Amino acid sequence: MIDEILQKQLSTALSDQLKVKIHINEAKSVQGGDINETFRIATNEGYYFLKMNDARRYPDMFAQEYAGLELLRSTQVLNIPRPLAFGSVSGRSYLVMELMLKGNAVNDFWEDFAVSLSGMHRRSHQYFGLAVPNYIGSLKQYNTPYSSWSVFYAFNRLMPLTKMAYDQQILDKHMMQQMERLCRRLPQIFPPEAPSLLHGDLWSGNFMVGQNGKACIFDPSVYYGPREMDLAMTRLFGGFDIRFYQAYQAAWPLAAEWQQRIGVCQLYPLLVHLILFGGNYYSSIREILQSY
Repeated sequence: MIDEILQKQLSTALSDQLKVKIHINEAKSVQGGDINETFRIATNEGYYFLKMNDARRYPDMFAQEYAGLELLRSTQVLNIPRPLAFGSVSGRSYLVMELMLKGNAVNDFWEDFAVSLSGMHRRSHQYFGLAVPNYIGSLKQYNTPYSSWSVFYAFNRLMPLTKMAYDQQILDKHMMQQMERLCRRLPQIFPPEAPSLLHGDLWSGNFMVGQNGKACIFDPSVYYGPREMDLAMTRLFGGFDIRFYQAYQAAWPLAAEWQQRIGVCQLYPLLVHLILFGGNYYSSIREILQSY
């Protein structure tokens, strides 16, 4: 529910951003993710999308999501919802953004999606990482910049989550030692490549067919890293057509033997899911580690 105090603050924030007086007429709950409450809000100027969660548990989550959406939008190559306002009131954080409507896919949807994603990936940076931490799901994502991807991946991704899983007794000491050995081998596994701007959590649940028939992506966990990380994430839970990968390779080929590195790239999201959801992710991680 949206109480009167929150409704008033949302109206003020939207009015300031849109430079027109906004009055909220209705807030209808819609299906969202596992972390947030989500609503479609109707106003005198149209519809918007609202996300809310516990400000005490995730004090800066929506500030970082706002910044991530803006960074992705700055590339101007994919449909990405425009973030409009974020803040907190009465212990609840909120983020208001453009409401993206679903449409019917154009004939070359997958090809266009792939080429557009490769265009976003062409945005580069001096270092791997990001200036600030953000989130992947409900987990803090640390982005301390490094000039080496292998160092970044070990120190900011694999080892912190491996230790977290070990401390929670959902991953054993032997697997932790296997992960340490793998991290020492990362410089020999990954070829040199400049950092690319990544969505960071690009699975089938974080894109849709937009009203113009083309891909719309949302719920980012942005940072600068190897393009293979985004591509490996798309393969983790399915939902992407083979034409997507063929078109990406034609637009900007990945380094040789990238298919053999998919498992290593997937270790990070698998660790995230192991910590958040448990289940079969343990065996998937074990299989990847055993293969190395």
